Amino acid sequence: MWELTVLLLLVPSSGQAATPEKPILSLHPPWTTIFKGEKVTLRCDGYHPLLLELRPISTLWYLGHLLLPSYKKSIEVHTPGVYRCQTRGAPVSDPIHLSVSNDWLILQVPYAAVFEGEPLVMRCRGWYDKTVYKLHYYHDGQPVRYFHSSANYTVPQARASDSGRYQCSGTMRIPVESAPMFSAKVAVTVQELFQEPVLRVIGRVEARGGAFGGVVLRCETRLHPQKRDTPLQFAFYKYSRPVRRYDWDAEYTVPEPEVEELESYWCEAATATRSVRKRSPWLQLPGRGSPLDLASTTAPDPGNQPLSFRKPPVSRSVPSVPSVPNVTSAGPQFPAGGAPTAGPPACAPPTPLQQTAGALKPDVALLLREMQLLQGLLSRVVLELKETQPLPGHTVETPTSHSAVSQGTPETTTVES
Repeated sequence: MWELTVLLLLVPSSGQAATPEKPILSLHPPWTTIFKGEKVTLRCDGYHPLLLELRPISTLWYLGHLLLPSYKKSIEVHTPGVYRCQTRGAPVSDPIHLSVSNDWLILQVPYAAVFEGEPLVMRCRGWYDKTVYKLHYYHDGQPVRYFHSSANYTVPQARASDSGRYQCSGTMRIPVESAPMFSAKVAVTVQELFQEPVLRVIGRVEARGGAFGGVVLRCETRLHPQKRDTPLQFAFYKYSRPVRRYDWDAEYTVPEPEVEELESYWCEAATATRSVRKRSPWLQLPGRGSPLDLASTTAPDPGNQPLSFRKPPVSRSVPSVPSVPNVTSAGPQFPAGGAPTAGPPACAPPTPLQQTAGALKPDVALLLREMQLLQGLLSRVVLELKETQPLPGHTVETPTSHSAVSQGTPETTTVES
């Protein structure tokens, strides 16, 4: 009878054996980097079932691919490497990478994954707990915090932007104060707690008499497997106005639209403490009297566009504007078989050719005035040239080039008018 009871405990009601979950490997103290000569404790916690022989299942330990000679739930180690544990019938646990340093300064980060909204704690530690002075913490090469002496650096609510490579620097008195020393860089990754939500249409509500009563929306997201038990709350918005405050229900019923324009909705998912909040893209619903197409009510990904609370523009019909025929260098073009008329009607607007001619009138008048002024100047120059000419029979002596005239009597030239 006892054996039958044990078998019933091991086999679920469905008739299939339950698959044990992977054990959880923890590190004490919770730092992945230690100094040479120090030891840490590894503990393997998981489901340890009882078989028919009613004896506990032993724990297997691995260093890399090497099986360690220990079967206890916890062991002490001091060798660097990747550690895993396993219980009989269960998968292998997630790894823990242990580093051993011989430097004067090390930066210690937690071994467990840090999720969004959780505190991120780092410790810059001197050789065997010597005090570190003029302590600086760096994130991706940029200083983020300064302390006069040894202190932990804490990010109260970590974000994805806090991921990166961290480093610390400082001085120690050994026995006098040393020059600034730097630790090795350590990579830190902040895990995503849940994905960006997506607002979807899951159905419609029929009112009495078969009339349209509303649309049911659902704010969908997915939690990280290690945080699947984290409770989330959801809020719904129409443009910038909240239509339902934070609640545990992920669904919301939109009443019948009151206008004919498109209506835009979005939702927001958050933890109970609001430490992590994420919003969905826009979802547009058709207005009153428009058919609802569930396949087309999907919101595009906004990408890096800034959040806008403005109402989306509504497309309206615009009357077409007749095109104006082009005017080439050959002159205005007339329809085939037609002749130019005497002129446009009295109330007709001026054509582009007439507008161009009107704009050229002032320029033509100015050009004519300038031509008349130039003509007067040329006439005056001609009169002055005539006055300077010599009388008939008067001789004007002009010297010629020295190369063309021989030495002696000068050469004369007679000019007759």
